[in-house]
Amino acid sequence: MHPEEIQRVQNFLTTKFRRADIKLKSREETDDSVEFIIDGETLGIVFKDDEDGDICYHVQMTILSEDIS
Repeated sequence: MHPEEIQRVQNFLTTKFRRADIKLKSREETDDSVEFIIDGETLGIVFKDDEDGDICYHVQMTILSEDIS
């Protein structure tokens, strides 16, 4: 994902979740996804999907059982 695209997705998430502390950070090992960070903690990954000519973004979030205990 290029920087302008990352910024547009970050702006969308910030507005949608009404949180100014959402950040997206590039990942070194790939260019089709970014880290999804809230309040300095990485909570998941945003993947770009451009199959079939339609571009969409998937947010994958992992919640560990010890985090919700």
